[in-house]
Amino acid sequence: MNDIYSKLQPIDFIIVAVYLLLLLFIGYRASFGKRKKDETLFMAGNSLNWYNIGFNMWGTNVGPSSLLAFASIGYSTGIVAGNFEWYAFLFLLLLAMVFAPRYIASKVSTMPEYMGKRYGDSTQNILAWYALVKILISWLSLGLFAGGLLVKQILGIPIWQSVIVLVLFSGLFTFAGGLKAIAKVNVFQMILLIIVSLTLSYLGLQKVGGLDALIAKVPSNYWNLIRSADDPSYPWPAMLLGYPVAAVAFFCTDQAMVQSVLGARNLEQGQMGVNFIGWLKVLALPLFILPGILCYVLFPDLKESDLAYMTMVTNLFPPGMNGLVIVVLIAVLVGTIGSSLNALSTVFTTDLYVRKINPTATAQQQIKIGRISIAVGCVFAVLMAIAIDNIKGQNLFNIFQAVLGFLAPSLAVVFLLSVFWKRTTKKAVNAILSWGSAFSLTVGVLYLWILPADEYSFWPHFLLLSFYIFALLFVTAIVISLADRSPETNTQVIKPADMPITTKRVKILFGLLGLVILALYIIFNGH
Repeated sequence: MNDIYSKLQPIDFIIVAVYLLLLLFIGYRASFGKRKKDETLFMAGNSLNWYNIGFNMWGTNVGPSSLLAFASIGYSTGIVAGNFEWYAFLFLLLLAMVFAPRYIASKVSTMPEYMGKRYGDSTQNILAWYALVKILISWLSLGLFAGGLLVKQILGIPIWQSVIVLVLFSGLFTFAGGLKAIAKVNVFQMILLIIVSLTLSYLGLQKVGGLDALIAKVPSNYWNLIRSADDPSYPWPAMLLGYPVAAVAFFCTDQAMVQSVLGARNLEQGQMGVNFIGWLKVLALPLFILPGILCYVLFPDLKESDLAYMTMVTNLFPPGMNGLVIVVLIAVLVGTIGSSLNALSTVFTTDLYVRKINPTATAQQQIKIGRISIAVGCVFAVLMAIAIDNIKGQNLFNIFQAVLGFLAPSLAVVFLLSVFWKRTTKKAVNAILSWGSAFSLTVGVLYLWILPADEYSFWPHFLLLSFYIFALLFVTAIVISLADRSPETNTQVIKPADMPITTKRVKILFGLLGLVILALYIIFNGH
């Protein structure tokens, strides 16, 4: 349990200390440098450029749980997890070309604000509360719990101590500097993550005897991106149809992900940032999946595949390098939790405080309320993480993740229809966000607890089930809209003429990225 801690040398502690000081310095410069007169914490004064946005979105996306999960899937099934990163290209393209121009033209700070401009107060209220609960549970509490488990593994300290330290450190940047501080720190941290993970893959390849030796030593289907329709884990119909539901909700509508784009200097920088995260996702194979496959060859008798990443670290890194691993784990945690806290404070301040309590709030008052909401969010997240640990430990974490996956269909339906079908009515949007979400979550509870899928074979694959719910809600929204005799449709439709223009450079960059993704699918085409 405490393998890493027992191998730590004085140099490891020096590395961690230097890193923390460097992180504090970067955060301090971003937080207390010159701030525009009316600049709040939330949008970084609309000053973010493409690499800030790309690294920040990636930092928000690559949490500690995904770091371990990719290695775990690599260990047990091979590169099939690459679909979650490379298939995402289509939905990043959708965000950049369809959603981002509308969001930026609307001059909004949050997703509820955007929908409120289109469908009015009631829609904004429903989505604001929905977003707050989602951020608090899915991003903050579960992210913190996963991080706490990792720190507990490394240092052998109780989880309540590890989550408090983590949330205090992450909250410090968000509290002081908001999105600008987080974005600047994430650039530094994600570069560090790339260096450490590539080093781990390199050392593993050296020990195995090179790439050819690795290919020879693992089952041939480990190199298949596309699995057969009867594959129990990742059948291709489930990936093809089910993954897009979660991907639209995650990349195009999630406040924590989209906020970096909303803070862009202009549309082109925002779009290039989204393009950049697409290139970073190409690196998922050497950075996160390959260590798991290498672990399968080097340590084939692991009790749990979840241990793959940490097993590689403890056995391959020489003395002095383990400090870097701790640094990287802190990095991904600070990135995810910091972005989540900022998203939480933005939604609360913009959609609830300014609209409902103090419409004439100054920038300073908004900063104050934003900081209070960050502090409350930190306390809530710590209590939730400790509660999760006290109930069932990691099993509950996995269950929570699955339940939250059932909330994606309603978000995907509402945002897609609001953009692509002008006839979508307020009544339909509100019904899907409230009753549709309730229905989806009820199915999730049945699937996981009451009639669990591992005991009852009539359930389809989880991803297919998500798609079926999406399709049902999609048709329901259309029927409600068409049947509405006094329809309230979009109050503020963004016309094409009002939207900033996508430059040729952006189109070329997405074209090149698309060709690379296509080449990867051809190379790893399942034969």
